[in-house]
Amino acid sequence: MSGSRAAVRTEGLRKVYGSGGTEVTALREVNLVIESARLTAIMGPSGSGKSTLMHLLAGLDRPSSGAVWYDDVDITGLDDRRLTALRRTEIGFVFQAFNLVPTLTVLENVLLPFDLGGVTPDRARLDWIHERIAELGLTTMLERRPHQLSGGQQQRVAIARALAIRPRLIFADEPTGNLDSRTGRGVLEMLESATRVHDQAVVLVTHDPVAAAHADRVLFISDGAIVHDVERTDASTLSEMVLDLAVDR
Repeated sequence: MSGSRAAVRTEGLRKVYGSGGTEVTALREVNLVIESARLTAIMGPSGSGKSTLMHLLAGLDRPSSGAVWYDDVDITGLDDRRLTALRRTEIGFVFQAFNLVPTLTVLENVLLPFDLGGVTPDRARLDWIHERIAELGLTTMLERRPHQLSGGQQQRVAIARALAIRPRLIFADEPTGNLDSRTGRGVLEMLESATRVHDQAVVLVTHDPVAAAHADRVLFISDGAIVHDVERTDASTLSEMVLDLAVDR
């Protein structure tokens, strides 16, 4: 573990769906620290709990028990209004499906979090956003609509939108799933850059060992529990670990 500060941490995190004979435990007493300035990948078989963990870390769902801490704030105790405000200021999302608004331009999509929050970014923030747009190679595309972009360009817009609010955390859920390998590699390098250059934490949920090999740290979840926690390693090693988990199940 590095000496970086914690972007988010959990204590005894547990999530149960249903009750009685239909009860399913999706997460079991997860204690975890996600550090700033690092890319953390979460891997595991389908139904293992990796998406549930991401949703709880991002405040998109509430645990059955346990806590999720942002500094000294347990976000599981926040009401919906405060949770929404936290997600608009502290968290960026990048999804496999891009989730761009088709009627908006590239720039309008990037600035959408501010519009939704009723906030007008000041000149310093706009300058910072345009620097990120330039880094992502989007400066000449600002007036285009999503349908005029390639899949890789759309994903870069989604990354720019996630970076725009300067969040402490960026959650990337299978962000390369709809991209070819070369374009996907470029997207992963951009997410790595967010941790190196901007001191942000990136949480990458993926089934792909090649994508996870870009991470500083890889967490493996099986049956709702973290069963492996490894530092950066190669794709073949990660692939073997995934296969071992599948056999164990």
